[in-house]
Amino acid sequence: MAVGQRIHEESSSRRRFLLWTAGASLLALTGQSLAALLQFFKPMVDPTGFGGVVKAGRVEEFPVGSITHVDKGRFYISRTETGVLAMWHRCTHLGCTVPWRKDEDRFHCPCHAGIYNKQGEVLAGPPPRPLDLFPVEIVNGEIVVDTSRVIERDRFDPSQVTPV
Repeated sequence: MAVGQRIHEESSSRRRFLLWTAGASLLALTGQSLAALLQFFKPMVDPTGFGGVVKAGRVEEFPVGSITHVDKGRFYISRTETGVLAMWHRCTHLGCTVPWRKDEDRFHCPCHAGIYNKQGEVLAGPPPRPLDLFPVEIVNGEIVVDTSRVIERDRFDPSQVTPV
């Protein structure tokens, strides 16, 4: 075998190895990038927080007539004489967080002056409908709210109250 041919075969073999290594590295990098991108877009849902089932507390912790904000679930518990409502703290007009004003005994939306009563009914302002509800269950004396299901409503109806 001639010296030139042997050098050509060695460099060809080396070149083939480098190309294969570069291709494999590029394929691995692409796979890792896609996996990271998919992980980034995957929703982060805490099954015991908003978007899942939230234990608000024991029924006795909510006196009749009280409005209590549950931060973890992003809702208010409105305790009536007959039961409880879990109302999303989001305004039905533009989605602003609606604070409870204890001194005025009503909810006031800071964005466009929407006003709601204890049952979430619109008293004034631009909101098109009452505050949305979340389904409530009473399990062994504890209020359990499913924040993965939003209940839109046109008006308040006593049947919306979960009996305690």
